Amino acid sequence: MPTILLVDNEPDILAAISMALEWQGYRVFLSEDGKTALNKAGRMMPDLIVTDCTMPGMDGIELCRHLKLYPALSAIPVIMVSAHTQPHRIPALWNAFLLKPIDLDALESTVGSLLLSRPSRETLRPVGSDRAMSRWQPVSSVLIS
Repeated sequence: MPTILLVDNEPDILAAISMALEWQGYRVFLSEDGKTALNKAGRMMPDLIVTDCTMPGMDGIELCRHLKLYPALSAIPVIMVSAHTQPHRIPALWNAFLLKPIDLDALESTVGSLLLSRPSRETLRPVGSDRAMSRWQPVSSVLIS
């Protein structure tokens, strides 16, 4: 069962999207801010992340930048969600963009296509303990900016 990490500072939105995705058979975890989401992503290695763009503290764009710093997290597809038009997109920070209010059919379709196009989890897991350490070493932020 694929796991999805939902990130939004609005509890009602988290509840609505969570119910829709759980109804489709996904295992869903919730986070109310980018910093907590980054920690959860490192611990649970979700198959997909759906994040709001505008949040206090670490917003969705900054969360995506931090995810790309770690090779172990950089392959996780991200769907960016916002009530505003798509912000200037820095190449490869997120895989899809949806406007709020979210069309649940479009969300389910996007989630399904991103999960199908993602390599299997086994190919993303560390093979040996020496290689696992390098997967968690951050990449220079100069490469992302």
